[in-house]
Amino acid sequence: MAEAFAKDGVAVITGGASGIGRAAARRAAATGMRVVIADMNEAKLAATADELAETLGADNVMAKVLDVASVDAMTALAGEVETRFGAPTLLMNNAAAFVSGGAGGILDPVENWQRLFAVNVLGIVNGVQAFLPKMLSAGRPGAIVNTGSKQGLTSPPGNPAYNTSKAAVNAYSQNLARDLRERPDCQVTAHLLIPGWTTTGDATHKQGAWLPEQVIGFMADVMARDAFFILCPDDETPPETDHKRIYWNAMDIILDRPALSRWHADFKEAFAAFMQRDLPK
Repeated sequence: MAEAFAKDGVAVITGGASGIGRAAARRAAATGMRVVIADMNEAKLAATADELAETLGADNVMAKVLDVASVDAMTALAGEVETRFGAPTLLMNNAAAFVSGGAGGILDPVENWQRLFAVNVLGIVNGVQAFLPKMLSAGRPGAIVNTGSKQGLTSPPGNPAYNTSKAAVNAYSQNLARDLRERPDCQVTAHLLIPGWTTTGDATHKQGAWLPEQVIGFMADVMARDAFFILCPDDETPPETDHKRIYWNAMDIILDRPALSRWHADFKEAFAAFMQRDLPK
């Protein structure tokens, strides 16, 4: 059984100063874990660290301002964590960059693509490279959770750079899970968190969205079943709807339909009819 939050464990959470990352840090602290949070926002990071220290005591909390895209910064953090707390039992690669899709679409500035891949993809790779060796050598149960996106599964039009980065997170995380599964006596597992519509950052909570705490509660429950895909619903989109959308996208390949046929004018009616039916068994 994969356990996200284990008493006396060590949680390392990037993007830990707000949103889903902060909710995970709060859950870890409430469980009695030592908590390490990293983020680019110094003010929010300090505020979250102070809050966690009220629960755990300052000696059990570490907060670092860093950019996950920096190999050196992540490697240095792993060394500090090992010295102070030992190897993580939970590594949550949650930090992400988001750049709104521009009018250029595929031809949006290359700087947007570079930044999204540096943080969303290589930030996760950097986290695994920095912390996994120590987690493996510790010889105890551990879990790595990478935060993906439904946009990485269905690639809706409007932000191809973000979609592509999150599709890469999906592919990387599946490869990571298989690698760990094949290692003899490995007790470290990998999981892909796929949030639904979630109120994060400073956004105003809207009816239909989930709160970050709901996402983290769902994550813990799904991981307890040893599942890899943590496909979160929300109050607007039930699991059945997500499953149908993902299935339709996959069948584009099998049926030789146009790319992203869900948004193709010739398939609009067929997709609408498909969504009204039950999925094939």
